Amino acid sequence: MLKKCLLILFLVFAAMSAWTQQTVSGTVIDAQNVPVPGVSVVIKGTAIGTITDVDGNFSIQANPDDILVFSFIGMESQEISVGNQTILYITMRSALFDLEEVVVMGYGVQKKKLSTGATVQVKGDDIQRMNTTSALQAIQGQTPGVTISSTSGQPGSDMKVTIRGLGTIGNSGPLFIIDGIEGDISTISPADIESIDVLKDAASAAIYGSQAANGVVLITTRGGRSGKAQVSIDSYYGIQRVARYTDMLNREEYISIMQEQAANSEAALYNPSVFEGAADTDWVRQMFVEDAVTQGYNIGISGGSDRSIYAISLNYTG
Repeated sequence: MLKKCLLILFLVFAAMSAWTQQTVSGTVIDAQNVPVPGVSVVIKGTAIGTITDVDGNFSIQANPDDILVFSFIGMESQEISVGNQTILYITMRSALFDLEEVVVMGYGVQKKKLSTGATVQVKGDDIQRMNTTSALQAIQGQTPGVTISSTSGQPGSDMKVTIRGLGTIGNSGPLFIIDGIEGDISTISPADIESIDVLKDAASAAIYGSQAANGVVLITTRGGRSGKAQVSIDSYYGIQRVARYTDMLNREEYISIMQEQAANSEAALYNPSVFEGAADTDWVRQMFVEDAVTQGYNIGISGGSDRSIYAISLNYTG
């Protein structure tokens, strides 16, 4: 008799529990009102759950006092009390992660704190803020142990890069790798650079062999990302002028200096008549009589989908 009573009570409670359960359905979207498929919908504290379909829809049996947990990689989790609700509209928002800084290391990337080699990285935003026509000019003074200088001083001349002094006889330039392929950094616009990593010692540049005897400069260019097309426009215009001129000697001052030099060396004195009629010309100021104009314009379009990405940019510098 006792067993029958217990069985009846169990069936009653089971029926009441089933009666209190309700079907909760709804749609999950993101901040752009786009349905999010694959979102995990789980009753908190249990293993009962489901996932959203390709249209972001879901359906689950839950009690009024249950809590539904919505979670998806890259988005903030949400907890919603069921209550008397039977239809839910959930908006998932992107999670902001504090990503650790990484550096490019040969065939891949590595967290900077785990890198034991001597490396230095310059971000593309820091390069772009310099407003220069050359990427190497933009990283001058930002890379310890790296010396960057002009080979001739002429406008537009090649830049010489020396990492930790000379490592070989003859060619002392480093190896330039652009997106995994050896290339010339002068062909890349500063606006198209995502980052520049300099590998300065043998430990960090070992995989490149003898070509890395003078160091390696790794250039990562900007690429497209999945999502709607993004258009970026950047321009700058500036004027360059000499900050301070060197004071030059005039004719009389030059003659006086040369006479003093001759007297100190017991040589024959200069004949002042040789310089009669000579013009006092400050050739330094004559060379820089006009200000130099520097300007640059960049238009970029990028975007893509889950299957392909694209990035196009047009640059002009002068």
